[in-house]
Amino acid sequence: MINLYPAKEFKFPIIAECISPDLLQDKTREKIEKLKIWEGNKQKNLGELFKIEEVKTENQPDGAVIAAYGDLSKVRRVGASMQSGAIIIDGDVGTHLGEEMRGGKVVVHGNVGGWAGAMMKGGTIEVHGDAGDYLGAPYRGCSEGMHGGKIIVHGNVGVEAGAHMSKGTIRVYGVAGQFVGFRMRGGTIYVQKDCEGRAGACMTDGKIIVGGFLESVLPTFTIDSVKAKVKIEGEETAEGLFYVFLGDLAENGDGKLYVSKEKNPHLSCYERFL
Repeated sequence: MINLYPAKEFKFPIIAECISPDLLQDKTREKIEKLKIWEGNKQKNLGELFKIEEVKTENQPDGAVIAAYGDLSKVRRVGASMQSGAIIIDGDVGTHLGEEMRGGKVVVHGNVGGWAGAMMKGGTIEVHGDAGDYLGAPYRGCSEGMHGGKIIVHGNVGVEAGAHMSKGTIRVYGVAGQFVGFRMRGGTIYVQKDCEGRAGACMTDGKIIVGGFLESVLPTFTIDSVKAKVKIEGEETAEGLFYVFLGDLAENGDGKLYVSKEKNPHLSCYERFL
């Protein structure tokens, strides 16, 4: 196991794709310290910005394990493209966490910046705090969003979570911002609490489940039925009655938007179309 501690309070963005189990595995402490990292527009060695400890464990799991402690809110691209191992962060971390991740697991005991899990293909990201905008979404100008893996957020998320998503699962146990599942093409998004407007805008496939309040459903969705419960993933289900809407019809979409009936009595007007 490798323990990392910030050597100082960071004032400039730190680009740290070298903080990845794949790159640290089987390297000596001396070689790890010499890995390149960017602080603002200056390239430095990892050992100049982080105190590095090597800890021997008896039952070492497959792949390297990295534990980072302290305020990493300015540290970006941690775990980018990682394929195995684990990263455990005790504190806040910056943007692009787990970007294009293919395997392994990242656990954050804090908050995460925007674009966490951007375009990820596999593995798991679990955040015991809030996540910023564009969770699992692609960058501007790219239409390939999350297409595999799992993201779990125990707090709230910002706008456009799961945009352009085609596979995988996003579970949010807090509140979600606008445009959840924007241009979604597959996969599952579950929001346990409230969700801001325009959920599922331009979606063509996939499943969005809103267990809390949703102010309105886009007019390009049509009501299909009422279900007693909805499957999220594996054995996990969302209990209670749910309105089932199909859309986005403006895109000839066949996506499904499930909205809690109990938490949204204002949507009862749709029942006359059943």
